[in-house]
Amino acid sequence: MKTWHKILIISAVVAFSACTEDIVIDLEEGEPMLGVEASFTDELKHHEAILSYTADFYNRDEIEMVEGARVFVTDGVDTVVYHESATQKGHYLTDLAAGRRNTLYTLHIAVPDEAEADGFRHYAAESLLPDNASSLDSIVIAPFESPMPMRDTMMCLYPYFQSLDDVSIVYMVDVFRNDTLLTDTLSEKLVIPMAGYAGYYVNGEEFLQTNMLFPIAYYRKSRMVAGDRYRACLSSITADYMMYVYGIRFSNGSNPMMGAPTNVPTNIQPAGKAVGWFGTAAVISAEVEYRDAEEP
Repeated sequence: MKTWHKILIISAVVAFSACTEDIVIDLEEGEPMLGVEASFTDELKHHEAILSYTADFYNRDEIEMVEGARVFVTDGVDTVVYHESATQKGHYLTDLAAGRRNTLYTLHIAVPDEAEADGFRHYAAESLLPDNASSLDSIVIAPFESPMPMRDTMMCLYPYFQSLDDVSIVYMVDVFRNDTLLTDTLSEKLVIPMAGYAGYYVNGEEFLQTNMLFPIAYYRKSRMVAGDRYRACLSSITADYMMYVYGIRFSNGSNPMMGAPTNVPTNIQPAGKAVGWFGTAAVISAEVEYRDAEEP
């Protein structure tokens, strides 16, 4: 290589390495929108709605939560009110209540706003609480069968239950270990469309004639402790909520120029004034204790 060519390359490298100035993209700031994370299921429990305000992309301040809102859900006959938490700003909880399957529920939210005639800005969302199997009969912990060699044996949770003959059912899986939720973010929740498994007794003999064993969670055996209790919950969710979960996952990231472009859907109305989701679900669950077969 000629000397002048070497000098040119070295000069270019030095020039590029000297360009260390941060690039800040000037994103247009719009009016803050309402952020909604609300759920209502057929479980008898305190259901929760979390309300906050959105902020611009570069904001690093603490999220502003919504206080003084009025929140309730109704099926047109019965109404369940969410009461503001005295200990957590922006958190609203119902009294003990349970929704009904195959029932359309509407969430109503009124947020304090002095600019409005009645002093509140109003939002709403609808969701059909889906059907589900009658029960989750059992959960079995067994090794993951794979033709590929693995350094550490993987253990799986396998559910046994009679699935409904409905190809539209989608399950979201939550797993608790000793009452601690292991799937506490959307990115950790397994979402399973049941189209190919509809009508089967899942993981039963007839099921295995045309399907492989169907796991809902995977764990390394070396990290499991004999005596630990695992509880799995299969929440039947709507297909549009599944698309919301996928939208959230694909939009994660700290760089506005990187990642797959996506518009995260929302079912909160009016359109363009809120983000988030009001989700309903029918839930079945079962529990199992882990016993290490190698122990005496």
